Amino acid sequence: MADLLSTEEQHNLLRIARETIVAHVSGKSIPVVEKPSKGLKLRNGCFVTIKQKGQLRGCIGNFVSDIPLHQLVQEMAVSAATRDPRFYPMKPADLDDFELDISVLSPLKRITSVDSIVVGKHGIYIIKNHNRGVLLPQVATEYGWDRDTFLRHTCHKAGLPEDAWQKECEIYIFTALVFGDT
Repeated sequence: MADLLSTEEQHNLLRIARETIVAHVSGKSIPVVEKPSKGLKLRNGCFVTIKQKGQLRGCIGNFVSDIPLHQLVQEMAVSAATRDPRFYPMKPADLDDFELDISVLSPLKRITSVDSIVVGKHGIYIIKNHNRGVLLPQVATEYGWDRDTFLRHTCHKAGLPEDAWQKECEIYIFTALVFGDT
């Protein structure tokens, strides 16, 4: 994943996300990306994470995409800023100070043993019936979690009992190219 996007393309995606958030929250037109580079045309899933003063402010993403990456980044940036149900929609006053991370995802891989999960490398997506929860690879590292703690928190996020991962859940892993201005 490391060579998926050049450093310049990563900077461009961060700029696109930031300009899109500012435009949307300010009630202006979303910028159009003219002549996107090859990497910006990829059709990988992605998550956009917004932080303010080092604290999570919004995080929304999609595992798959049938549109170019630069467009998905714009959609997820707007969603992270205004549709994350854990936070109120960003207002113009919130635009003065925020940081961004973008996680460009590999395809999901279903696993049959949690021994396949490498903390710091893999993100986890857990499904049981209508409950779904995802945590990005960097979350476990940021909090210093081991694999079991990572699984418990992913279950909790899905609205499941913390030990649900030991039972009849579908568990998927993925990797991510993570970059940001934080």
